[in-house]
Amino acid sequence: MKRILFVCLGNICRSPLAEGLFNHHLTRSGTEWMASADSAGTSNWHIGEPPHEGSVRAARDLGVSLAGQACRQVALSDFAEFDVILGMDRSNVENLRRLQAECPDGKAEIDLFLNYAGQGLQDVPDPWGEGDAAYDAVAQIIGRAVPAIATRLIG
Repeated sequence: MKRILFVCLGNICRSPLAEGLFNHHLTRSGTEWMASADSAGTSNWHIGEPPHEGSVRAARDLGVSLAGQACRQVALSDFAEFDVILGMDRSNVENLRRLQAECPDGKAEIDLFLNYAGQGLQDVPDPWGEGDAAYDAVAQIIGRAVPAIATRLIG
């Protein structure tokens, strides 16, 4: 089974959406036995909190539940436990590469979320502090990229 970790700054807006939408896609396509997703943040600001209500609502509007998710910070062990780690923006990727250098067993492939989806070096915008439209837009960006990410990860 392939394991993928989605990472943003606080693990409160973008990466929980990616985790939820990715796992939902796997279930709908009958491939949940081939891969699993988790999410984390590069900061420790929201550890233990549920995803932001804007992300929860945007996911719910797409028929996806984020129930049961809790924010956590990236751990050094993640670099050995996951096959692929995707940062939502270039700053996340830089932080991930710096952390991976501290993990001698860190085999995970690190990439930018949209780049891994074949969309080039584009950041997923952070909706933190914005209104519902920003969360909806981010959910759409992530949702459009998820099938390509799943195909690349599991073939």
